[in-house]
Amino acid sequence: MSKVIIYQVLTRLFGANKKSPVSGGSREQNGCGLMSDFTTKALEQIKSLGATHIWYTGIIEHAQQTDYSDFGIARDNDQVVKGRAGSPYAIKDYYDVDPDLAKNPSERMKDFENLVRRTHNAGLKVVIDFVPNHVARQYKSDVCPEGVADLGAEDDKSKAFDPRNNFYYLPGQIFIPPVDDSGSYGQAYDEYPAKATGNDCFTANPSRNDWYETVKLNYGVDYSNGTRHFDPVPDTWKKMTHILLFWASKGVDAFRCDMAEMVPCEFWGWAIPQVKAVYPQIDFIAEVYNPNEYRNYIFNGHFDYLYDKVGMYDTIRDVVCGGSASNITFAWQKVDDILPRMLNFLENHDEQRLASDFFAGQAERGKAALLVSALMQTNPFMLYFGQELGERGMDQEGFSGRDGRTTIFDYWTIDSIRRWRNNGKFDGQLMTQEEKELQAFYQRVLNLCNEEAAIREGLFYDVMYVNYDNPLMDTNRQYAFVRSSGKERILVVANFTDGDVETAVKIPAHLFPHFGIVPKKDTVHAVDLLTGRKETIIFAPDALTNLHLPANGGKVLKFKM
Repeated sequence: MSKVIIYQVLTRLFGANKKSPVSGGSREQNGCGLMSDFTTKALEQIKSLGATHIWYTGIIEHAQQTDYSDFGIARDNDQVVKGRAGSPYAIKDYYDVDPDLAKNPSERMKDFENLVRRTHNAGLKVVIDFVPNHVARQYKSDVCPEGVADLGAEDDKSKAFDPRNNFYYLPGQIFIPPVDDSGSYGQAYDEYPAKATGNDCFTANPSRNDWYETVKLNYGVDYSNGTRHFDPVPDTWKKMTHILLFWASKGVDAFRCDMAEMVPCEFWGWAIPQVKAVYPQIDFIAEVYNPNEYRNYIFNGHFDYLYDKVGMYDTIRDVVCGGSASNITFAWQKVDDILPRMLNFLENHDEQRLASDFFAGQAERGKAALLVSALMQTNPFMLYFGQELGERGMDQEGFSGRDGRTTIFDYWTIDSIRRWRNNGKFDGQLMTQEEKELQAFYQRVLNLCNEEAAIREGLFYDVMYVNYDNPLMDTNRQYAFVRSSGKERILVVANFTDGDVETAVKIPAHLFPHFGIVPKKDTVHAVDLLTGRKETIIFAPDALTNLHLPANGGKVLKFKM
C-alpha cells in the first residue's frame, strides 16, 4: 500500500528550452517540449520528489494552429483555436497523440508507447486526461479504428436533440465565432448547423469567455426539458467507453476525467466497471466541484478519487492569504466519510500559482500549506510541475495573458523548469539557492508520505478543538494534528505566519484511548523529520507541548509511545 503522489506536468512545456520566448509566438519561434524530453534521468528526478504517478497533461491530439497537414492531419481554423498551441481540452482526435510532442510526428503513437515504457521502468505510473464532456469544433479522427464510426458521423443534424446523436445542434443557425481572425491561412470558418458549445452554451454565437473552441457531447440528456434518455444505451456512451479501453490498452494506469460532473453520473456507473473488468488496477480521478454530488460519483459513478477543490484547496488558499487555520478542521469534517477518496492539491493547471501576485506572492508561504495538505490524511496529493521551484506563473505568454497561471494555450518556456533541467543534466548549476532549498523541502515532505507508515496508512487526529481557548496557541495561524501507526506517533504543527513563533499545543486526553496509548511519562524523545534535529517534548493528556516554529513552515515530530 502506498499513498498516491501525482506529479502533474504540461507535457509540451516540460522540455521547452527557449531562453526568450515571444509572447503569442509560433512553434517555430518558441519551440516545444517533446515526450522524449522525459528521459530516464528526468523521470528519476521526478520520482525522487516523492512522486508515485505522473500526469502527462495534453497527450491526446487537440486542435492547434500549427500546420500538420503533411502528416495527414487536417488543419484547424484559427478562429476556433485558443492560442497558437491550442487547448489540451479541445480534443481533435480521441485515438491519436498530439503531433507537437513527437520528434517525428508520423511516429507519435510509438513515442507515446515508449514514454509509457520508460515511465513504468522508472517506477512511476502513467496518468492521462480523458475529456468526456466536449471536443474540438472541427473534431475528426484520422485514425479511428476500423468498425468504429467517428463522433457525429451518423448524426441527424436536422434535430436539436436525438439520443442517438453524438452532438447537440441548432438547426437553421450558422455558428459565429467570437473572434474574427479570418483564418490566418485565408479560410473563413464554416459550421452549419451550429453545434452547442462545451460549457452548456446552447447559442450559435458564444462569447470569448465561453468554451467556444469546443462542442458539447450528447450523453442522452435533453437540456431543453431536462429529460434523460438512457435506455437504450446512448451511442456516445459506447464510443467513449471504447476510447477509454483503447488508452487503457496502451498501459495507462489512471485517467484524470475532465469536468466529470458535466457528464451524467449514470454514464460513469456504466463505463468504469466495464474498463475495470478488463484492467482492474486502473484508477479514475474525477474533476468534480459540487459537494452535493461527491458521494454519487464515488458510490454510483465508481470513481476512485475526486478533486477536493471547493473544500480543502479553497480553505487552505484562504488560510495562506490570511484566513483562519481553524477552518481546515471544518473542511475535512465535511467529507470525513470519504476522506481517503479526496485528492488534495495546492496548484494545478486551472489554478493560480502559489507564488504569483494573485495568490500568496511568494513560494515560502506555501510550505505550511504543504505540510497540512500532504500529511494530514492517507488520501492522494498532487504537485504541479514548477511548484516545488517556486514558479510564479507571471509571464505574458500569449492567449492566456498575465494571470498567475502557467499557460495551457501557448508555446512557451517555463524558466524555472528550464534551469532545473539544464538540458537534461539536472545538476542544479542554473538554479538559485532559494529554488534548491524549496525543492529540498518539497522533496522531504512528499517522501515522508510513503517513508512513514503513520502518514502513509496511519490514523489521523485533529487536536484543534481543545486549543481554541489556549492563549498560547494562535489557532488562526497555526494548525496541529497527530498521525499514528503501531507505536509510532507523528505530531505535525504548521505555522502560517511570516515570522518564527513560540507556541504551545494542548494534547487532548481523548487522543490517548483513541490511539490505544497508555501514557507512562510526560516527556518523550522526538525527532523533527524535516530537519533531523532531536527534541524532548511533553506529550501527555491535557498537557501543553511547547514548540518553536519557523516562519511559513512547521515541525513534523516523530516519537514512539
